[in-house]
Amino acid sequence: MDHATHPFGLAVPGGIIAGTGAGGLTLGGGSGHLTRRWGLTIDNLLEADVVLADGTFVTASADEHPDLFWALRGGGGNFGVVTSFLFRAHPVRNVIGGPTFWDLARAEEALRAFQAFMRTAPEELNAFFAFVSVPPEPPFPEALHGRRVAGAVWCYDGSQVAFERLTRPLLAELEPLLHLPHEMPFPALQSLFDPLNPAGLQQYWRGDFMPELGDEAIRLHAQHGATLPTPSSIVHLYPLDGAAARVGQGDTAYRHRDAQWSQIIAGVDPDPARAESLREWVVGYHRALHPHSTGAAYVNFMMEDEDEERIQATYGDNYRRLRQVKRRYDPDNLFRINQNIPPAPE
Repeated sequence: MDHATHPFGLAVPGGIIAGTGAGGLTLGGGSGHLTRRWGLTIDNLLEADVVLADGTFVTASADEHPDLFWALRGGGGNFGVVTSFLFRAHPVRNVIGGPTFWDLARAEEALRAFQAFMRTAPEELNAFFAFVSVPPEPPFPEALHGRRVAGAVWCYDGSQVAFERLTRPLLAELEPLLHLPHEMPFPALQSLFDPLNPAGLQQYWRGDFMPELGDEAIRLHAQHGATLPTPSSIVHLYPLDGAAARVGQGDTAYRHRDAQWSQIIAGVDPDPARAESLREWVVGYHRALHPHSTGAAYVNFMMEDEDEERIQATYGDNYRRLRQVKRRYDPDNLFRINQNIPPAPE
């Protein structure tokens, strides 16, 4: 999709990994580098062609099958097989992108300052906070290879001069270990992390939507974020304000328009023997932070072992309507190998 749009100076809001499938990303919501500026992927979906459980082929849009169109925007793969998406694209060509890293000893201070900075940042500036290990390859200095750090990954739709002017107060307050943002084509930023996510990795995730982070939540993040169990494991906090927050709670199946952050805790390693220890680390971290969350999760960050109660909490007031749409389009629950929404009873 980026390959098709970039030559025309356009982009469709997506995630942060170029290899992510557009179908799954979209049906769950779709947050990423352009969320504050242009909204979620579903906020830019105009229509979808869908094969239903009975083999019927329909087009869902605001004018055709609007109930199905509503459900597809956040309801996951519960309602049919989407064979084609029509998206609204936006003028985005080159951006200022890349990471800033801070020492873990300053992680609590960095997260607090970053949150305060983002409250007043213009929507052209998107950034997510992260706990990561520095990749052992250029352009990262050899002295930092493998080091656990706190950081921010930037995407600014503007000039280098304007970006430096905007971020100068934050960097003056918190001198970084490394500051690498520079001008690049948007697809280069979108694919920046692809080499770190090859096929075949063992991964276990837990996600939460978070309100504004209080002192205790920040302290817990700094404490647990310092314990990344493997070089590939990560913690990310994605901002959800700006354009994404100007859509109504009930306008799409995805309802989390009042959340400030989408949080993911991911234990990742190539060795299957580490799968259980990664899961234990993720679950422990999640349990510590979950009391500070909204109680709901981003459906694309949910695992198969999360129960129906968790799914209901995720959809909240939209869950009943989703079950009614499910009854109309998939009454026998054919599409059930997912974060399942069962059809409403007759």
